[in-house]
Amino acid sequence: MASLFKKKTVDDIIKEQSKELRGTQRQITRDRAALEKQEKQMEAEIKKMAKSGNREACKILAKQLVQLRKQKNRTYAVSSKVTSMSTQTKVMNSQMKMAGAMSTTAKTMQAVNKKMDPQKTLKTMQDFQKENMKMGMTEDMINDTLDEIFDESGDEEESQDIVNQVLDEIGIEISGKMVRAPAAGKSVPGAASSKQDTISDDEIERQLRALGVD
Repeated sequence: MASLFKKKTVDDIIKEQSKELRGTQRQITRDRAALEKQEKQMEAEIKKMAKSGNREACKILAKQLVQLRKQKNRTYAVSSKVTSMSTQTKVMNSQMKMAGAMSTTAKTMQAVNKKMDPQKTLKTMQDFQKENMKMGMTEDMINDTLDEIFDESGDEEESQDIVNQVLDEIGIEISGKMVRAPAAGKSVPGAASSKQDTISDDEIERQLRALGVD
């Protein structure tokens, strides 16, 4: 019983109208089919009267055929009008829904604007930027302190010992300044004229650069 007294919504009304328009369109199509069938029968009857020589009957049937064809053409006009009405109804429904959505969105935006304080929002963003900069500066200070802790003089001396050890292995001595050291074997005077191999200055400098020693 409650459904009988329920107020119809706009969607319910549009659905009912669309249903009625579809029914009207189907009825127009059936009427046109009946008129086309009657038209063919009348054309056959006119041909029959013409063969029998009954000219008066042919004239009467011809006038009726003209009226019948006019009526059939009118069904096309009515069908087009019904289709236009159905389309217009759908467009109006879409526009109403769009208007409703815009109204809801406007109300939501209005509520958000009331709760949002532009000055407070700006201050929050500025505070965030300031604290972010502080965090970056603190991180840089921590990194610098760690670098100072781990970069001690003992480490540099240990690195130099490793470099000296490597230089000894390849036959290079460092005693205040770089001197040419012989390769494996005893030092022989006049080595420039002998076949004993020595390490050139260019080779020494290349090896030092490879070890990171300037």
